[in-house]
Amino acid sequence: MLALTWDYHTYEGRDRVEKFLADQLPKFSPSTLELHEDLVGLQTPFEDLAWIQGYFTFDTTVGHASGIFRLVPLAKWGFPEKIGPSSHPEEIYGESAEARKMEQERLEEEPSVIIVGGGQSGLDAAVRLKALGVNALIIERNERIGDNWRNRYAALRLHDPVWCHHMPYLPFPSNWPIYPPALKLADWLESYALVFELKVWTSTRVVSVEPGTKGRKWSVKVVRGDGRERVFEVNHVVFALGISSDTVRMPNIPCQDEFKGQVLHSSKYKVATDHLGKKVVVVGACTSAHDICSDYADHGIDVTMVQRSSTHVLSTKNGVPLLLGPLYSENGPPTDLADRLSLSFPNAIVKLLHQRVTRVVAEADKDILDGLRKVGFKLNMGEDGSGAYQLVLKKLGGYYIDDGASQKIIDGKIKLKADGHIARFTPTGLLFEDGSTLDADVIVSATGYGDSREAYLQLLPAGLHNAVQPIWGLNEEGELNSVSREVGGHGPDADKVAGLWSLMGNLAMCRFFSKHVALQIKACEEGIFGERY
Repeated sequence: MLALTWDYHTYEGRDRVEKFLADQLPKFSPSTLELHEDLVGLQTPFEDLAWIQGYFTFDTTVGHASGIFRLVPLAKWGFPEKIGPSSHPEEIYGESAEARKMEQERLEEEPSVIIVGGGQSGLDAAVRLKALGVNALIIERNERIGDNWRNRYAALRLHDPVWCHHMPYLPFPSNWPIYPPALKLADWLESYALVFELKVWTSTRVVSVEPGTKGRKWSVKVVRGDGRERVFEVNHVVFALGISSDTVRMPNIPCQDEFKGQVLHSSKYKVATDHLGKKVVVVGACTSAHDICSDYADHGIDVTMVQRSSTHVLSTKNGVPLLLGPLYSENGPPTDLADRLSLSFPNAIVKLLHQRVTRVVAEADKDILDGLRKVGFKLNMGEDGSGAYQLVLKKLGGYYIDDGASQKIIDGKIKLKADGHIARFTPTGLLFEDGSTLDADVIVSATGYGDSREAYLQLLPAGLHNAVQPIWGLNEEGELNSVSREVGGHGPDADKVAGLWSLMGNLAMCRFFSKHVALQIKACEEGIFGERY
């Protein structure tokens, strides 16, 4: 959709599609359409569900584009860059590390783009922009690239397989573990920035993003670790701040001051051995809660999970391969093609497909799910039975991809309290509404974070706050609100925040959408960006 609208859209029904084509085709004049016949084939995910899928390329008035089509038999189902040696032919030998470091510190050439955050989304945006010849600087508040993963709890690892998490232009080594630990990923991110010679200022904070005063759209004030200040005048700022704000979400439990033990949020949890010999209660029953409880159990620590609402559970063994299918696997197609095939489905259709796949996954995971039910763990099948997919897109939580903690709950190595609501703290633990109690020395709240939008507002003047649209979640078309878009979206005050972009998500999402953000910024810089439709 980006090729014909400079935006992301989903159009459902003949009338809306016809109007879109009538409005946009004359503006972009598609030509030189080429069908890649080797990528045309029949897809049959279920016995009664099929379509013909193909890949094509074409040219428009502003560049080269590609697309995916699916031809559905309505009688049965009627749902209306520069890379490689040629990129820098003049740089035969490259610069020395010392020369690069000095250039990066002096920054004699003002960047065109400031990227706020040096996690996977910031690195992906920077490498994509560099491939397009756009000068970008990453501002990272931590001491090292990768610290956003390095500083989290030691037991953290990816819960999706490595094949769907490759980064642009440089896949993970073939001998990497399928589910890499956070510390390994942190070192990879740091190496990635060095390999691609990305411009990064670490130990630096962005303190404000204000309307520009020197012919550029935005004035970005930063403070280095040694207290030095600098103001950049740029046309574009990419907010790559992660999927949550710095505001932690703590449950509102009365009488916390009476409790004589330690209370902490999961963001402050590091290693289980900090609490050897203690009785621990973890409030929460999604990913972080399971990871932390599992870590405690592995170290012989008495731990109880308090589940307040039901959780959707699927396994890495059965569920993940069924969800991802052959696209993201050891012998899957090139990642770029897999991304296009996967993400060319409208989210509304993906939801319908996942309602069916989720039932298949549940049957494959029957033993573990039955075991959880037997000990009282509350399960659900996701929104409208669509599994984890909609939970990710709408709330970034509510599910757990099991890599071993579920069996520990079944076996009693992780104790479970799921039969009552918490009433208040007591001096020795928690009191529940049914009168039962739970003793604890340490209570960990694995209850998530605040709205990601809050982090954006902290940097912008109050007069622009209303112009910033919701970041995560789905709009009326079923598209993500402001992720990989300008943060004003289609709001009435969008022009006030033009040039402010959002990029976030897991490694797979950042890999795909970073290209689209970079292309739009490049088009703006070249003066060929058209009107959003």
